Amino acid sequence: MKSDLKYTNRLRHNLGLRLFLPVTLVGTIALPTFLNIPQAQAQNKPSAADGSALTVRSDVQEANSKTGVVTARGNVQINYPARQIQATAAQAQYFSRERRLVLNGNVFVLQEGNSIQGETITYLIDEGRFVALPQQNQQVESIYIVTDSDSTTSPAPGLP
Repeated sequence: MKSDLKYTNRLRHNLGLRLFLPVTLVGTIALPTFLNIPQAQAQNKPSAADGSALTVRSDVQEANSKTGVVTARGNVQINYPARQIQATAAQAQYFSRERRLVLNGNVFVLQEGNSIQGETITYLIDEGRFVALPQQNQQVESIYIVTDSDSTTSPAPGLP
């Protein structure tokens, strides 16, 4: 995990991106109090202890228990260990009923060494799918780790 963070910081530096300022508020989207879930139900839900929590850190956060939408603004940092996802953005909204995370403003997502950068990135949790949009007249940038196949260790067919 620490090596991923070092890789993220190095990659951001190489891409000419600035590191975000330290944050003052810490929040976890999975908190049952935000979504008004009774305590008995909350005990049966995934928790931070089992690694399925999606943690959001930002300058300001708002949660609407009627709509199930959590909004984080300012220096947003997201950590989702169950999917090995780390992300930064200016703003994030989690739509709990749709299980959708929308990141806006200089978004950078890192997952298992692969990265994607754009102005708006939507993560569809149930599908495990990212949809990225660029700033106007710009492009989305992705960097994927491509590993060689095992063909270098095994001989070609018909060769000893």
